[in-house]
Amino acid sequence: MGLFGFLAACSTKKNNFVNRNYHAVTTEYNVLYNGNIALDKGVNELKTTYTDNFWEVLPVERMQPTEEEMEPTEKKNPSFERAETKATKAIQKHSMYIGGSEKNPQIDEAHLLLGQARYYDNRFVPALEAFNYILYKYPTSDKIGQAKVWRAKTNIRLENEAIALKNLKDLLEGTTELDDQVYADAHAIMAEAYLKIDYPDSAITVLKTAAKYTELKEEKARYRFIIGQLYEKQNEPDSAYAYFQKVIEMKRKSPRRYVIQSHAMQAGQFDYKSGDTLAFMEKYRDLLEDRENRPFLDVLNYQVGLFYDKQDIDDKAIAYYNKSLRQESKDNYLRASGYRNIGEIYFEDAVYAKAGMYYDSTMTYLDKRSREYKKFKKKRDNLADVIKYEAIAKTNDSILYVTSLPQDGKITYYEDYIVKLKERDEAERERLEIEARKQKNMSGSSSPQGALNNINQSGTFNQGNRSATGGIDAFKKNAGISSPSRGNDRASAVSNPASGGKFYFYTTSTVSYGKLEFKKRWGDRPLADNWRWASEVRNASVLGDDDMPADSLGVAMAENMEEDERYKPEFYIDQLPTSQTVLDSLAKERNFAYYQLGIIYKEKFKEYQRAVDKLEALLQNEPEERLILPSKYNLYKIYQIIDPAKAEIYKQQILDEYPDSRYAEIIRNPSLATDNSKSPEAIYASLFKKYEQGDLREASILADEYIDRYTGEEIVSKFELLKARIIGRLQGVSGYKRALNFVALTYPNSEEGKEAETLLKTNVPYLEKQEFGQPADSWKIVFEFDDPNDERIKPLKEKIQQYIKDALNNKITLTQDVYTNTKAFLVVHGFHSDLAAEDAVSVLKDYKTYKIKETPYIISNQDYKVVQIKKNFTEFKAIE
Repeated sequence: MGLFGFLAACSTKKNNFVNRNYHAVTTEYNVLYNGNIALDKGVNELKTTYTDNFWEVLPVERMQPTEEEMEPTEKKNPSFERAETKATKAIQKHSMYIGGSEKNPQIDEAHLLLGQARYYDNRFVPALEAFNYILYKYPTSDKIGQAKVWRAKTNIRLENEAIALKNLKDLLEGTTELDDQVYADAHAIMAEAYLKIDYPDSAITVLKTAAKYTELKEEKARYRFIIGQLYEKQNEPDSAYAYFQKVIEMKRKSPRRYVIQSHAMQAGQFDYKSGDTLAFMEKYRDLLEDRENRPFLDVLNYQVGLFYDKQDIDDKAIAYYNKSLRQESKDNYLRASGYRNIGEIYFEDAVYAKAGMYYDSTMTYLDKRSREYKKFKKKRDNLADVIKYEAIAKTNDSILYVTSLPQDGKITYYEDYIVKLKERDEAERERLEIEARKQKNMSGSSSPQGALNNINQSGTFNQGNRSATGGIDAFKKNAGISSPSRGNDRASAVSNPASGGKFYFYTTSTVSYGKLEFKKRWGDRPLADNWRWASEVRNASVLGDDDMPADSLGVAMAENMEEDERYKPEFYIDQLPTSQTVLDSLAKERNFAYYQLGIIYKEKFKEYQRAVDKLEALLQNEPEERLILPSKYNLYKIYQIIDPAKAEIYKQQILDEYPDSRYAEIIRNPSLATDNSKSPEAIYASLFKKYEQGDLREASILADEYIDRYTGEEIVSKFELLKARIIGRLQGVSGYKRALNFVALTYPNSEEGKEAETLLKTNVPYLEKQEFGQPADSWKIVFEFDDPNDERIKPLKEKIQQYIKDALNNKITLTQDVYTNTKAFLVVHGFHSDLAAEDAVSVLKDYKTYKIKETPYIISNQDYKVVQIKKNFTEFKAIE
């Protein structure tokens, strides 16, 4: 009977007390219970794993990413799928829809759970159907308020903000019986809608209400933080500060991340000029010392670094930025900001190589599609030239300065350097020794110093440490190496290097320390057999006893070790250049670097004072004539911005000293600078046309002229690349390669420099592979002339043109080709075989109408290409 009664109660078709209560209880305390647990778990996991971007206004509600936004390794939260499954099961197995109404009072909750699970799973249209079903089928449900709020949330996700706001306003105005949490949720989702349609004032108003009525402390803190962000965005710093303070005052009632970020947001409002800096640092010292804040040391140290940065205390700023960067952080933009700020400090201090490295790291953490990434990419590319030319200028300046000193001055200069070098070497030795001791403590091995001390001063092992198997076992023992036991793999004898094992040579700091100690004791030694004995023989006379025993000699040598060559002034002085040609070349290279730096600082970075410093230093260094005028013109343009009085001085110098120059014309008539017909671009186009037409000799002369004229301007790289092409046509692939290499090295960040690099990798190797003897489909007759204006060319042309006319062969053509800068070819094209070319030569030589005397050469079209590519016509004639 009990079983029969149970089966009867399971029926969803009978509307009686037992059935209704059975399905209601089963739904509420079994299926829906587990479904709600799964939903809550999913929401909590979402809140825990979601990474907020505190650099922007936070979203009111957090959502898991869509499938399109997910990384390949990411998966959807399974808890939401489980919640949907339970809700579906509740509806399918326990719904009692009888006589046009639902008899199970829990089914409306099942539909609500179904919609919520779909909503969090980013399936908004099915979620909207579930919420609408509640509103349509259960108008008297106590879940109507929640259903309307969730419907509005879903409409906002579907970008129906206007509909959502209307429905929410109707709900709030027409209902007074909403729970506080539902009331808070309604206002919070209204704030989300207002933010999407860019009404921040309205968003602030409703968020205040949401923060007041929500029962969840985490939501209260989040809403207050967002209000603070919105006030800051509205340029209302006092209101923003007050709301961030409210978050801070929540203390442990708020998640720690909101408290720390509130401190950070307040720090962003700090007045670094007139604010109380002592109070600021006291507050942040307390925050840094608080153990609860350890997960947020990246944020706190960054703020302290920023504080010192604003105070221009660069060393402390860099120290704290680096502390921030050493912390594990999920905030990529914070890391990018740390690297960026350090890079900016080094850039301002003209330490360009370090600045470039920090800019590289900055870009690593920036979105490659962002405007900021593109900005830093451009700045980094420009900085590459600065680094290059600053290094040239610094090195060459140093060499030229030292070579200008008298001998005593050179010695004094290097003695001062050697004192600093010894201090640096000793500091490095001490650092490595400390590091080696740390490694010893971590690995449990004997110290490297102990291992080294077991080698006596003559380089042999102490007898007291020898084992029965010899000295090498003693060294192994002291270096922390165990002997492999029989049958064990070799890996059992030596620890894995990746794990920081005990093997002496697996520990970088230990090896480095050992090298320093060896060098300190023995000096520089060649890698050769019997290195120690050779040293003893070499130094025996110095020690005063040619017959001294080997061991004694070794000890004596250790006591009177050779001084490191790096510690002798002569080591450096002997390397200084003495040739005037070399010194002139260094000065020329230095001057060009100064000029390039002046232009880069002026054009690319707008660092006008630095540009002035470089260009004026250049003018004091007796530069080439071609650099003087453009330097003065650029100084004139810079001083027009920063010091008009000095601009007049340079203006007058240009007009007096170079009255016929292009720069003087521009000064007298500024409209010429914008005259497109006389612009550098128009002149380049005209030169390129000459190149295409084959006027290579004239184009070569003009290219040099224009490069001198436009030195320092961006377009010069275009002229240089065109010049390389002209050189390729006149000098062949070897000259082309040299010219391209010059362009690639001199203008590495320009489009022309990159194109030259590409041509060097692809086009030049292909040209170099070309050889004589390739299959051909046509032949030519070539006449060679050492002078392109040779008087024999004109009558020979006339005879060949007459031959072509008499032969009635329109396939045969005649051209005068450039071979080199001084040589020319007269070429008859269009013969289908070498025999046909030989017949033509026979006619031209023997027939009385022509009777040519010049020497003809028959060549295939493929071999002619090789001749023009490699300029090896002499080689071809020798083969023929």
